[in-house]
Amino acid sequence: MDIITTHKNTDFDAFASLVAATILYPEAIAVLPGIVNPNVKRFLSIHKDLFNLKHAKDLDLDKVNKMIVVDANSWGRIERMGDLGKKDDLEIILWDHHEEGDFIPVWKCREKMGANITLMIREIKKRKVKLTPMQATLFLAGIYEDTGNLGYTSSNPEDAYAAAYLMENGADLAIINTFLRPAYGEKQKNILFKMLEKAKRDRIKGYTISINRVNMQGHVNNLALVVKMYSEILNVEAAFCIFWNKERKMCSVIGRSRNDSLDVGEIMRGIGGGGHLGAGAATIKTAEPDEIAKKIREMIRGGQKASVQIGDIMSFPVFSVTTDTTMQEVAMILREKGCTGVPVVEAEKVVGIISRRDFRRARKKSHMSSPVKAFMSTGVKTIEPGKNPLFAARIMVKYDIGRIPVVDNGKMIGIVTRTDSMHYFYDLLPE
Repeated sequence: MDIITTHKNTDFDAFASLVAATILYPEAIAVLPGIVNPNVKRFLSIHKDLFNLKHAKDLDLDKVNKMIVVDANSWGRIERMGDLGKKDDLEIILWDHHEEGDFIPVWKCREKMGANITLMIREIKKRKVKLTPMQATLFLAGIYEDTGNLGYTSSNPEDAYAAAYLMENGADLAIINTFLRPAYGEKQKNILFKMLEKAKRDRIKGYTISINRVNMQGHVNNLALVVKMYSEILNVEAAFCIFWNKERKMCSVIGRSRNDSLDVGEIMRGIGGGGHLGAGAATIKTAEPDEIAKKIREMIRGGQKASVQIGDIMSFPVFSVTTDTTMQEVAMILREKGCTGVPVVEAEKVVGIISRRDFRRARKKSHMSSPVKAFMSTGVKTIEPGKNPLFAARIMVKYDIGRIPVVDNGKMIGIVTRTDSMHYFYDLLPE
């Protein structure tokens, strides 16, 4: 028996991928997790009869010899399937847009993409499968939900091409808008106000972070919307909200990030969940909220392997001059090196920066024989190699400077310039 499955708390991207897999693997049985997101549940309440869906509890898992997994990267994210992992003869086929996972597939399509359904639409187009308007609508809902209507920075050009293809095939935007409009009611408002009452903003590794803890009683839908609103109101780069159900001894953690160098999905995977660059979630049993908050802080401080740091983009080795170098000598150096400024050091410490704009003050010819310390800019801003590029860009904008020495343990090890920053932000880093 062949089955298709996806992650718990099924969203539109996961459900769309599940349905797409039934097109690509018509002999397989689609197994829908018992817990789906509220908007998907509303969609199914009207459209359920259009899909042939089963639940894991209705199947004899011992008879399963092939499992097609969509939009999930680990055994822990799929429901009632743990025993299948013990079967030596189980074949796994994987369609996933997460970068890591613990499945060992016999075949996989794993690429970084805004939405997982985009990968499957590529294959559907290749096979020239004719989609119904309802299928096109569902698939477009998956793209729009996971990419924020193509507004999230994780969106890929292929996501946009796939969206256009689905619109050409009759996707109904009115239906999509109806089911993607998240419900915000009295319960959500009360939780948001409770969070704002004790909101705190922290500075960790150059990021503006807020970690909040909320005691919960009962179930509340659309907490992800609450976290998104909370993040926007506080104007932080990332927000992590820990919803603690004391009776069930369980924490639900939801994270949102607006900074590409702070990978929320990586952090959520570190505490047993999953997600993407800008969004992630985890459900943790028998853990105290304070312990989870501490773990999140540790992961941010320790850095994430997917994150780019100043040390990765800085220029080195750095050419510098001493305080007694003449302005004439500096002018020759700038022409020969083709740069617009150099650090000035004294006893291996950065004491100033001399740039071409500083030469405007050296108007007289006699000034050119003066030492550079007479005209250099002091009060130099420096940065550590572990900081993120956005932090450097903010310093440049705030102080109108074009270069920042990179200092480690008091010693200059490199320099980051506007050019280095632009290379990073416009994805021009060398391979």
